[in-house]
Amino acid sequence: MRILLTRTDRIGDLILSTPAIASVRASFPQAHVTMVTGAYNRIVMERNGDVDELVALDRPHQAGRLGRMLRSYDLAIALAPRQVDLRLVGATHAARRIGYTYRRRWIARLTAPLYVNTMMLSEADPALSEGDPSRRVRHEVDQLLDLVALAGARARITRLRLDVRDGDRSAVQWLPERPIVVHLGLRWFSDGSTPESTQTLLRTLAQLGHPVVVTCPPESLDYAEALARPNGGCTVVRDVPFFTWAAVFERAACIVTVDTAATHVASAMRRPTVVAFEHRYFELNSQEWAPYGVPNVLVRKPGSDDPRDLARFRDRIVGGVTKLIHA
Repeated sequence: MRILLTRTDRIGDLILSTPAIASVRASFPQAHVTMVTGAYNRIVMERNGDVDELVALDRPHQAGRLGRMLRSYDLAIALAPRQVDLRLVGATHAARRIGYTYRRRWIARLTAPLYVNTMMLSEADPALSEGDPSRRVRHEVDQLLDLVALAGARARITRLRLDVRDGDRSAVQWLPERPIVVHLGLRWFSDGSTPESTQTLLRTLAQLGHPVVVTCPPESLDYAEALARPNGGCTVVRDVPFFTWAAVFERAACIVTVDTAATHVASAMRRPTVVAFEHRYFELNSQEWAPYGVPNVLVRKPGSDDPRDLARFRDRIVGGVTKLIHA
C-alpha cells in the first residue's frame, strides 16, 4: 500500500499534524508513506521516522503538477483545509482521496468533489464561535485524528513529535537551568500589547525567581535586543536552528508566547505554557490551537492599549506563570 499525506502551510500546523501522521504509520505499518510539505514547514518532518519519503512543494501554484507526478498512491489525505493541499491530493487520482474544510466555506464544499471523494467538515468557524463561549470546537489535533480515522487509521496516537537530539541539547547547555522562556513573536508589539508593556512584563517575570530567556524570530530581533538590554535579567537567544530552538524550550520551567508556532513547539517539548491569544476570535483560537497535552494558561489580549487594560493583561500572564511553575 502507498499512502500520500500533504500539509503545505505553517510550521505550527504541521507540528499539530504529527499525531495524525504517527497514527497512519501505526495503522499501516507495511505501507510506504510519503509526506508532502511546503518549503517553509519541511523542517518539522526532516527527522520524523513516521514517513518513508519527504517531498517539498516549493511553489503552491504547482500543486496540480506535483500531484500528477505522484499518481502511484492508493490513499491520499490532505491534512490542511486549503485549496493547495486539496488540489494536490486530487491530482494524484488515488482511489481514496480524503480532506476536510470548514462548514461555512461554501465554495470549498461545492468544489470538493473535484478533488476528494471523502470530505470531513470542521465545526471551527470564527463567525459562529465569536460571542458564543458555550460553543465547543475540537482541538486541531483531534480533528486531524478523526480525519485519518476516516481513512481507516485505527491507531490513535496523541503525542506531538519533534525529534530533538543530544547535539541540539548540547548547543544550549550554556543557558541557565529551568528558565522562564519568552518567545517574542511580533504580536507582542501591536493590537493590545506594546513594546513598553512587554518590557514591563519581562522585568516582572525576572522577579519570580527564575532566569528569563528570550527567543525571537528574525523580524523581532530589534525588539528583543532593545527589551532585554535595560531589563538586565534576560538572555537573548538569536539565530539558532529550528531544533536548537526546540531544545531551548525543552529546558524551560515555563514558556510564555503569543499565538504562534512557539505554542506547539512548547507542547511537543512537553513544557507548561502561557499563551496570549488575540482579542478577536479568542473563543475559537483558544480552543482549536491551544497548547496540547500540557499544563497551560490561556490569556486574552486586551482590545485596546489602555494602560489599565495592559496592566491587567500582564497580571494575568504573571499569575499564569506563577501557577504553572508551582503546580
